[in-house]
Amino acid sequence: MIGRILLLWLCLVPAMALAGPIRIKDLVEFDGVRGNDLVGYGLVVGLNGTGDGLRNAPFTEDIMSNILERLGVNVTGEQLRPKNVAAVFVTATLPPFARAGGRIDVTVSAIGDAKSLLGGTLIMTPLTGADGQIYAVAQGSILAGGVSAQGEAASVVQGVPTAGVIPSGARVERELDFDFASLRQLRLALREPDFTTAGRIEQAINGAFGRPVAAMLDAGTVLLDIPATRQASAAHAVGRIENLSVEPEQRARVVVDQRSGTIVMGADVRISRVAVSQGNLTLRVEEAPLVVQPNPFSGGETIVVPRSRAEIDQGQGVGLAEVTEGTSLSEVVAGLNALGVAPRDMIDILKSISAAKALHAEFIVN
Repeated sequence: MIGRILLLWLCLVPAMALAGPIRIKDLVEFDGVRGNDLVGYGLVVGLNGTGDGLRNAPFTEDIMSNILERLGVNVTGEQLRPKNVAAVFVTATLPPFARAGGRIDVTVSAIGDAKSLLGGTLIMTPLTGADGQIYAVAQGSILAGGVSAQGEAASVVQGVPTAGVIPSGARVERELDFDFASLRQLRLALREPDFTTAGRIEQAINGAFGRPVAAMLDAGTVLLDIPATRQASAAHAVGRIENLSVEPEQRARVVVDQRSGTIVMGADVRISRVAVSQGNLTLRVEEAPLVVQPNPFSGGETIVVPRSRAEIDQGQGVGLAEVTEGTSLSEVVAGLNALGVAPRDMIDILKSISAAKALHAEFIVN
């Protein structure tokens, strides 16, 4: 296992070294060009007995009654107990520059005790934004993300059957009021703020136009002067600069996933010269009770005699090993590989090296 992880590290070295320039559109967010979150509360029908238990989810009965009454069906005083309906939350993202009549994808998630949304159909559900306005309406058949089966004494669930998607399941009804063409200045917000990267973006844009049209404001913002670009509109200016290539500068990082034992190190990770000692301590206690029986017809009593064995096993470990100062990722990996420890122990060693201020990188534990 340790060999596979170290191989992963070594494979990342040429990949990072050859990453090369990246387009500006993949490094920044353009001011005003973003999506908006939408949410709605609706009802899924047509389930095969896997819907909400209305006794445990009374809100399902309320919304079902409201929908039926809007359709002209009088259900006042009626006791509704269908098992083929489920109350759901419907979420979606309204993309930038979405126009009325366009289609967007929606995600449907059960909020009651429904067992599965497989085969269900979402009834017309308004989707509202943070301002309370309705921007889209969703409806359609759900593609569930899993399946479940249940019998008298056993059940099996694969995936997540209580959530699903409806591709192009919502129609845009209202457009966002944003006049992009009237902008005279446009801010470029870096997804990973860095002064060096922001400076390179500024140089790339000014070099493309041959005059100063962009200015770095801080590590995360570059300001673009639209009139100075002499383009017909802000859209033309963005189209001119978004495909310019810039080589970003990245911080040195070590990312550890404790659940899977995965360790990923960036190409700029450095370790100061340290000495590491690692060993294993195992405490084992075994119980083997002994049953003592009397002779036949002796009138004695059967008793259980406890018998325990305790043992402490201290592994040999690696003693005190020196990890030399790393000038490249391959040298860092070679030094850690010399310890010859398991991945879980390697994570503990990296934590200790970081605590000793010898790991010159951002240490992230997931």
